[in-house]
Amino acid sequence: MDIHQLKQEIIEYSKEIGIDKIGFTTADIFTELKERLIRHEELGFQSGFEKGTVEERTEPRRLLPEAQSIISIAVAYPSRMRKDAPKSTKEERRGFFCRASWGMDYHDVLRERLRKLEAFIHEKVEDAVTKIMVDTGELSDKAVAERAGIGFVGKNTILITEEYGSFVYLGEMMTNIPFVPDNQVEDGCGDCRKCIDACPTGAIVQGGQLNAQRCIGFLTQTKDFLADEFRVKLGNRVYGCDTCQLVCPYNLKKDFHLHDEFEPEDDVAKPKLKPMLTISNREFKETFGHIAGAWRGKKPLQRNAIIGLGHYRDQTAVSDLIHVMKNDPRPVIRGTAAWSLGKIGTEEAYEAIRIAMDKEKDEDVLFEMEKGLAFQEVYASKSR
Repeated sequence: MDIHQLKQEIIEYSKEIGIDKIGFTTADIFTELKERLIRHEELGFQSGFEKGTVEERTEPRRLLPEAQSIISIAVAYPSRMRKDAPKSTKEERRGFFCRASWGMDYHDVLRERLRKLEAFIHEKVEDAVTKIMVDTGELSDKAVAERAGIGFVGKNTILITEEYGSFVYLGEMMTNIPFVPDNQVEDGCGDCRKCIDACPTGAIVQGGQLNAQRCIGFLTQTKDFLADEFRVKLGNRVYGCDTCQLVCPYNLKKDFHLHDEFEPEDDVAKPKLKPMLTISNREFKETFGHIAGAWRGKKPLQRNAIIGLGHYRDQTAVSDLIHVMKNDPRPVIRGTAAWSLGKIGTEEAYEAIRIAMDKEKDEDVLFEMEKGLAFQEVYASKSR
């Protein structure tokens, strides 16, 4: 078997099946990443969504003992909606899903492409051993892609490619075939710190180090009450955050519409907020079930939509929020609705909170109701 020829054939085939970049690296231990992850744990910067131990995340042969190489792939996604995409109005405020959640769930799309690549390899090499991963596996997609020459990991901890900026999905395949590794791309951030300065919550502690506990992208996926300091930063984000990507110079004018699967749908990428408050499980699955941002279920997204209505101080949503505060069985949703009503600040909203407090039993919800009523004094003092 000619390894060099096989590698070239894989590269050519990858283009035929919708893979925009492909790179090859060894299955050696990711030593630098291992040290960084250990330090990350010590600082308490993890999100809690990570899979596997530090060893499993940095030592490929723990996952596939026969591994000799890792093939990394990147698939580009759009950064802009069409010019006539719907906009928020005073009557119908809209939220926003981050760009990585536009279109079909990228986990499914990339797995499908990797399976085709895997089948191609097995046709060429009968005794090939392979293992596919996309995001939810133990290995760091970014670390693999960086070492495979796909791009470099910027100060915002996101992989940046020369062609597509950071608007790419990543996946990898481990194999027992000893491919010649590609050269790693040099870091290209230099003295730039635009992402660090622009992060809404200061989650990028320093270049290449992210405190996930403060990252808006992570916080939109949590299911508990959101801390007040983050509510005021959330804006109309329903899922994810793109700020550190949008300010990156490497993403200037980068907008690729190469794959129909990732084209944003108007009312999914920018959903109306009020209907989200009472959406049923069936409606949620039918509307959002095919996108990456639905993986945590509807509760976090509903909580974020409620905060978004408070952000807009949307008086047309008062009756909807009162209904949720009085009737939703989930304390986080009831309490957040009370907070949002207070933020909107109408007399009807404050009166509804007072009435609801007489029947509410949950201490956390009562605390949120008190915070909602406190806005009345804040607004009053500002008008004096």
